[in-house]
Amino acid sequence: MGPFFGQFGEWRVNTVIVVIVGLVPAHMRALHDFRIFSAKSLSTIRTRRKSSQNLGNIVNLPNSITMSRIVMIPLLLWILSPHFPWQGHNGEQEIAASVLFVLASITDGLDGYLARKRKQITTMGMLLDPLADKIMVTGALIALVAYNPQVVKVWIAVVIIGREFLVSGLRSIASTEGFTIQASDLGKLKTVIQIVSVVSAILAHHWDQWQFGVLIVPVRWIAIAAIYFTVLVSSISAIDYFVGFWKQIDRASKDRRKSFVLSRRKSTGTS
Repeated sequence: MGPFFGQFGEWRVNTVIVVIVGLVPAHMRALHDFRIFSAKSLSTIRTRRKSSQNLGNIVNLPNSITMSRIVMIPLLLWILSPHFPWQGHNGEQEIAASVLFVLASITDGLDGYLARKRKQITTMGMLLDPLADKIMVTGALIALVAYNPQVVKVWIAVVIIGREFLVSGLRSIASTEGFTIQASDLGKLKTVIQIVSVVSAILAHHWDQWQFGVLIVPVRWIAIAAIYFTVLVSSISAIDYFVGFWKQIDRASKDRRKSFVLSRRKSTGTS
């Protein structure tokens, strides 16, 4: 917010108006037009100050972090594309894509935590946060279908992306009906496994396994197991969301029927 539209700026404009009023002859101060001019000037300053405050609430730190995650998505797709210039034999492309996806996943929890802690929960943030999550997951899976088709099959991407759209649709309908579906532990577990599966699938494009002395890390097998486990947990969590949604809808319909019966009885009694 600029200093002109802060408290000091409003005091300064008020002072200027008072000085002008003092310089105007007494017989002109009572004029209707001059009073309207003074009132409009103060109203304009207050309106601009409120607009600046609203803009500051929208472009806050949590929303900026969410928007940075949206910016990372096309960057991730570019790194996974054949046009990425640093496709070396040491796995530079895979490491860069993995680091970027991990950073984007960290911002997923960081923006919500900061919004709650700083009490900066806004409508813009509530809209952008789930949208950024869906775009990030969808973009990464579609890119991996082309980047590493041996690990991420087409049907796997369809199932996981379809689950995201199903849950988003159920939440939209629930919001329209006036209730919310809380995120279950299965949904949170799915998010963690999904991060592991995407990162391991990216790394499995270059490495089958890592060997640290006698310790062997089977990267490809971890990626395959994590991907199929993600499909399983995604399907179960989608069913869990649907059951919770159906219970809320059934409860709401019963409440409506009760209120309708009570209203009919009252109308019958009064007539």
